[in-house]
Order: sequence, then structure tokens, then C-alpha cells
Amino acid sequence: TYHAVAAVLRGHALLKALPEVDAARIGITGISWGGYLTCLTAGLDHELKVAVPVYGCGFLGDNSVWRDRSLAAMDLESRDLWLRLFDPSSTAGSIGCPVLFLNGTHDFAYPPDSYRKTFNLVPPALRTLSVRVDLPHGHIWTFGEVDAFVDQVLKPGDSSPSLARLGDITNADNVATTRVVSGGPAVKAELHFTTDTGLWTSGKWQSAAAEIRDGELTAALPSARPLTYFFTAADARGFITSS
Repeated sequence: TYHAVAAVLRGHALLKALPEVDAARIGITGISWGGYLTCLTAGLDHELKVAVPVYGCGFLGDNSVWRDRSLAAMDLESRDLWLRLFDPSSTAGSIGCPVLFLNGTHDFAYPPDSYRKTFNLVPPALRTLSVRVDLPHGHIWTFGEVDAFVDQVLKPGDSSPSLARLGDITNADNVATTRVVSGGPAVKAELHFTTDTGLWTSGKWQSAAAEIRDGELTAALPSARPLTYFFTAADARGFITSS
């Protein structure tokens, strides 16, 4: 991991030195373990202008596919040292550029609890979320949200609309509400929820239409408890972001 991060930092330095590269418009993205490295590196290289970790996150010792495998195989001292030096939770709080976090509710490697802890380290004004129900995990380079987000950051003033960034959820009288705080507009919204507990990979999620009015998304919550829920919003291009 040390050498992987060093290689990324040196690669960025090389790119900035090339005459055909605009040094003020360089970002980073990666998928799976590349998403892990994106989270880790973006908090160390403060000249990066945008970051998009797909799937990857930190808090791998709390919950991840490695918690009970390679991390569990280490002695306690080595495990604690690895997590302190190489888990993205140690650097993500220092990220200073806009970040799009893209992941699924059932990801086998980077589950939602560790994912949420990671993105909560980044200031709300800098983070946009795109969490999907049943999103497959793979080396998938066709997420339109990634390109759109990078363009909106690195090409300010471009005619393309920005992705909708949703604010915090409020709950009053069993009705959940969130708002599009920037970008958009949203043309379709849904509430996704589960009452299952236990492993995130085996939970069953349900979806219901949410109402959109003046940039505000609302939906009635089911009565069953315990309850985990979030909103997604889609723009006219079909690009999806979430609360």
C-alpha cells in the first residue's frame, strides 16, 4: 500500500509536469481496491481537484470483506499498525476537493456502514453520494455519474447540468424529507428502505416513489421497525444521486 500511494503521488507529479496537461485540472478515480486507494490518496495529495472512489472506502477493520480474512490473520499489533497507516479513515478527513462516492447497498467488500463512516469524514459541501440498491460490484467503467461529476468540477461554466446533491434527511410525523441543495433538478425520486438486520449483503430492500416539489423530496415511511432508509434522485439524463 505504501508503494501504491507513492506511485500515485509520483504519477500526479509527472502529469503536472507535462506541457500538454492542464495541471489545475487533474483528478483521481478508481474502482474497488482502486476506490480504496482513491480515498487514501485524495486525503494526502491536496493538489487533486476532484476524486471519485467507486465502491472503495475505509474503516476496513470495522466491517469489510477483509475484516475476518487477511486482517484477522494478522497479529493484533500488525493489524492495528496497518489500520493506522493504511486505512482510508486515517486520511479521508483531510480531503479538500469535491468527491463523488458511488457504491451499492449490498457490496460484498465495502458495506454501507463502513462506507457511511468514510463519506461522513468529508465535509457535506464537498461530498455527493450515489448509493444504489443491488448495484453489482465489478470493474465497471460505464457509470455516467462519474464522468458528469468530473466534468462539472473540472469544466466550470460548461452547459451540462451538475448532479443533484441531496441534503440531510429530516423526519416529522413519519414523513421523511430531503432537499436538492445544489445541481439538479431531479425529475424522479424514490425512497429505499429495509427492515432487515444482520449482514448488509443479505438484506432485502424495497423502493417507493417519492414526491418532488420545489426541489424537496418527501415520502411516507413504513411503520415497521427497525428501519434503514435513504432517498435517490434522478435527473433528466438518468444520472442517480442519493442522500
